[in-house]
Amino acid sequence: EVQLVESGGGLVQPGESLRLSCAASGFTFSSADMTWVRQAPGKGLEWVSVINSSGGSTYYADSVKGRFTISRDNAKNTLYLQMSHLKPEDTAVYYCAQYMGKLPPTKNYEYGYWGQGTQVTVSS
Repeated sequence: EVQLVESGGGLVQPGESLRLSCAASGFTFSSADMTWVRQAPGKGLEWVSVINSSGGSTYYADSVKGRFTISRDNAKNTLYLQMSHLKPEDTAVYYCAQYMGKLPPTKNYEYGYWGQGTQVTVSS
């Protein structure tokens, strides 16, 4: 059974940092490109970042570039998202997912397996 389990979400103040983790099982994580996607209240899905299977290539949405860092540990089957200088507009449910599209990413994002999401709230 494929599982992607996110953790690390919470309530933080603007300017603070948070690190999300996504533990993967049930598929060959080290062969999969992986991504973070978020959904703000009342809005659609927004692609955030993607990392290729080896971890050697990373890509970011303009809205998070320079503030967020995606990484992975293939020995631990875990994906990470380090978020710094958080803003209220970063408030969303964050999902990790298998990325099925081409790299570098275009607007036609394609996803495979999904996690259940973790809530990130940025508020003073």
